[in-house]
Amino acid sequence: MVSSTSYFAVTNGAPQGITPEEKKALIKVVDTKIDQDFTSIEGKKLLSWGSNNDFPQWADKIISSTSVLNSGLKFIRNFTIGQGIYAAQVDGFDADGNEVLSPYKDPAVQQLLYSKRRMFRNYMENCGRDYFKFGAAAVQLIPNGDGSQIVGLNTVNAYFWRLTQRDTNAFEQLVVSGKFPDTPGKEDFSFFDVLLEYDPDMDLDIRRYEKKNLQNMIMMVRDSWSNRDTYSEPIWLSAYLAGWIDIAKSVPAYLKKVYKNQATWKWHIQIPYSFWDKKFPEGDFEKPEDRMAAIDLYMEDIEQNLLGQENAEKPLFTHYSVNDQGKVEEEWKITALDNKSKEGDKLVTSAAANSEIMFALMINPNVLGAGMPGGTYAGNQGGSNIREAFLVNIANAWVDRQNLLDPIQTMLRYNGYPDVELRYRNTILVTLDHGSGTQKNLA
Repeated sequence: MVSSTSYFAVTNGAPQGITPEEKKALIKVVDTKIDQDFTSIEGKKLLSWGSNNDFPQWADKIISSTSVLNSGLKFIRNFTIGQGIYAAQVDGFDADGNEVLSPYKDPAVQQLLYSKRRMFRNYMENCGRDYFKFGAAAVQLIPNGDGSQIVGLNTVNAYFWRLTQRDTNAFEQLVVSGKFPDTPGKEDFSFFDVLLEYDPDMDLDIRRYEKKNLQNMIMMVRDSWSNRDTYSEPIWLSAYLAGWIDIAKSVPAYLKKVYKNQATWKWHIQIPYSFWDKKFPEGDFEKPEDRMAAIDLYMEDIEQNLLGQENAEKPLFTHYSVNDQGKVEEEWKITALDNKSKEGDKLVTSAAANSEIMFALMINPNVLGAGMPGGTYAGNQGGSNIREAFLVNIANAWVDRQNLLDPIQTMLRYNGYPDVELRYRNTILVTLDHGSGTQKNLA
């Protein structure tokens, strides 16, 4: 008898008498679209994020339970935001086409970035978190009392917002509620206007000119790679759909079960009955139970002598005798058993799954020390390889960096600094012949 949580079966023919509700439920199970359903709130269509409107919650469980995915996403977020931002102006270009930068002419901008450095750091940290984990982030632009200045940026936690369907003018609204993924009831939600994605700066200027309420403005930051205009899919989702995340999670779960429950038989020891007749003669004991207890105690001593790390590969000495006919009567037969379970093979599979997840994130596994010493995924883990891979990551982060900077640029331009350019501070790994192990630059 075997108990299990799943089974494999094959059926033939088509089901009969399926109801429309059952058919809809079946279609819903296999439908992988992110924004397939909607809920009506005050006459507006609220698009579901995932089939159960719980994509952020569902995705976060997968991320938090997959160590390489969790650390890989945090690595991307961290190297994308670098070591902070710096306000600059472009004075021209050199002969190689590189920008010639200088500090921004108005020191008030530098002072703003410095005095509110915690706000900007928290914004980039939280916005980058939702952007890379879920594919989209919602940023609230906080104006002053009369709407003449934007004084703050606040990333709305992706757990608690959803978007409405766009109207004929391509405008959409953001709904914020602590009830998500459940449908919020009356007075359990708030509406926010979303700036036009095509040109949020223009949209903001028009709203200011028309003296519209600027207290509830949201700017979306989306990764457009998935072609999903409302809820963008994160880049790591391909590794999940391919099954690599499940493999990466299954291997440690399997090994944990093995180490907890597996009985590994190392030796098969065969002891003849004649040995016990001489070792513990029946005449030496008043009761058979006393003799059995003595035999059990002796066996426990032998077993303890073979088990444990300190006793690994320890020799066992036995004796035997030969009767008058020359037959061995008391010989112990000890046979080594072959353990068919090869945990090392599972570790190779786990390493391959970790590498595939890193590839889906566009991270060279060697940067995080995940390169394998041999086989299909072998790689050179030398310092030059790691430095070059890290530089490739930084160069490839340009689009994501600009997406994260857009709300800050919009804030500064709205406040009267249209020509300000923001650049990231980076710590670059170099060889020691440069005089140090790192150097600073702006990108």
